[in-house]
Amino acid sequence: MTHDHSSCCGGGHHHGHDHDHSHGDTAGAQADLSGPAESPITVEVTRGGLVESVHRARACIVDAGGHVLARWGDIDAPVYPRSAVKSLQAIPLVESGALDAFGLGDAELALACSSHNGEARHTDLARSWAERVGLTLDDYECGAQVPYDGATAADLLRRGEAPTAFHNNCSGKHTGFLTTAKHKGERLRGYVRYEHPVQQRILGVMEQMTGQDLFGAPWGVDGCAIPTVGVPLGAIAYAMARIADPVDLPDARAEAVTRIARAWGKHPFLIGGTGSFDTALMEAAEGAVLVKGGAEGVGCAVIPDQGIGIALKIEDGAARAREVALAALIRSTNALTAAQWARVPHLLTTPLLNRAGTRVGEVRPAAGWLGG
Repeated sequence: MTHDHSSCCGGGHHHGHDHDHSHGDTAGAQADLSGPAESPITVEVTRGGLVESVHRARACIVDAGGHVLARWGDIDAPVYPRSAVKSLQAIPLVESGALDAFGLGDAELALACSSHNGEARHTDLARSWAERVGLTLDDYECGAQVPYDGATAADLLRRGEAPTAFHNNCSGKHTGFLTTAKHKGERLRGYVRYEHPVQQRILGVMEQMTGQDLFGAPWGVDGCAIPTVGVPLGAIAYAMARIADPVDLPDARAEAVTRIARAWGKHPFLIGGTGSFDTALMEAAEGAVLVKGGAEGVGCAVIPDQGIGIALKIEDGAARAREVALAALIRSTNALTAAQWARVPHLLTTPLLNRAGTRVGEVRPAAGWLGG
């Protein structure tokens, strides 16, 4: 991949000229890797012989030195990273010593980075972790959620049981927050609030990892009740690159992100679950790629061997477009072999099925973009 040595972090936050067209080798095509800002990525949804719908996106690929290797659209505008940056939010769990103090390991750390389906493997782990730390369901402020996994949800219904906070897709992250607060002797009540030490600590980590001053940055409340802060898309990719290659991080931070990356890659099922994009891609990649999606069409990827990070935002928030676009971006880096992609062809071009299960169209990258 050709380096466009514009920087997405540090002095001036310069990202290079909008019309700088770098070219790099991609799987399946010699693609233009950095189109102009007014021509973002397009993902097409077909039905029969017609492109029925399109989704536009912005994205970038950045290295740990802050150099933008490829860009599509405006990567300076802030976006809410949502659950795509749970790996960053887990850093205080490790750095504070809380993870080790309670005898927790890679499985719990992976769950802290997850947006899980609420399957038994997820909820049993969340429950046992909570018990180890001395937490109860009353401590959780994320709310109960019907499991994403349909079979698990149906099973709860058959048994006449209501879902709990453990079924919330963010229960691992919240258990991590509560564990850190418990370890540091902080009040548990209100741990989701912007001004609580738990969230302020995470805000500081976000600033350090993204290279941004987030004082006064726009923020809102995420689906699980915690703050989500607006960060430029290029800076989110930079933070992911620093997980991929923590060479410039202080020793304690480098150790923390190395442990997080190991847990993230070691337990792909815990990150999502049955049928999820994140789990399927990481199982196929066998540690070569770490991925994490977030709400409203945000996605991130970490490619450790290349020391690069990827960040993506689908403008209309569609998850179906995020998955196809993120797969295409990852394919462009050649991080996976053809044999690995052959295990998950549906991630690159997703079949569109009708109610009877018949294929009637597909979700695919638009023609001319990264082999689309």
